[in-house]
Amino acid sequence: LPLPLLQLLVPSNGTLVHPAYFLLVGIPGLGPNVHFWLAFPLCFMYALATLGNMTIILIIRVERRLHEPMYLFLAMLSTIDIVLSSVTMPKMASLFLTGIQEIEFNICLAQMFLIHALSAMESVVLLAMAFDRFVITVAKIGLAALTRGFVFFFPLPFILKRLSYCQKHTVTHSCLHQDIMKLSCTDTTVNVVYGLFIILSVMGVDSLFTGFSYIFILQAVLELSSRGAALKAFNTCISHLCAVLVFYVPLIGLSVVHRLGGPTSLLHVVMANIYLLLLPVVNPIVHGAKTKEVHSRIVHIFSHDGKRERCPT
Repeated sequence: LPLPLLQLLVPSNGTLVHPAYFLLVGIPGLGPNVHFWLAFPLCFMYALATLGNMTIILIIRVERRLHEPMYLFLAMLSTIDIVLSSVTMPKMASLFLTGIQEIEFNICLAQMFLIHALSAMESVVLLAMAFDRFVITVAKIGLAALTRGFVFFFPLPFILKRLSYCQKHTVTHSCLHQDIMKLSCTDTTVNVVYGLFIILSVMGVDSLFTGFSYIFILQAVLELSSRGAALKAFNTCISHLCAVLVFYVPLIGLSVVHRLGGPTSLLHVVMANIYLLLLPVVNPIVHGAKTKEVHSRIVHIFSHDGKRERCPT
């Protein structure tokens, strides 16, 4: 790391107080019994997200005619969603099922880094998908997504380690930068400024360009002469736009709400759940089922299997 950044990572008094672990408290206001029953739909969501995204990846991998930028970006998106859901959902399900709240300090920081870095990568892929007809080299876009996600969010664990944590050591159900930062009893100006910088320069810029792209796409769709083709294209475009909004609105909104201060509320938890849990489930449905080539291949596979099962042996 550069010397100026290293200087920021060293606290002025030289004394650090780090907890051995943080406590995950789940959803505020709900007791252990409610948390226990919530674990089952959570496990179902994880299985659905994994199955849906794996199906899309395998179909695009096998079908050579789908080796085009749009579908390769879709495979990248599904890969990111599988990793993101695997980073968050199993630990959350374990918390709800067993009531084991402890998560080690360094593991919490690692989870936080992966959540934010993967989200930055997903933001790049969504932006590339909005401009897919203008993209030539998919590999370079994928490499740029990995590099930017790593470079921008790599300092986060270090600027959190420069803080002391002498207050309560509780977070909700996943480790996010804003949640951990609020537990510190030392000056968090560096964290606030750097966190705001990356959320605006990464997610903010991506969401702005993605929004402009879909405005132009909708304008082109509305100018189609065929009413049937326009309705079909409009339906697909709106579905993809909804998936983009499901990603950006909770992400940016969660960052803004946290920076307004105040204790963690149900609003924080709901927005975090949409951001962490709903997106890996929604993406395969919207981007897969609403993409004609992928949808037709899925239907073909299941209808072929169904006919084979009905055939006499």
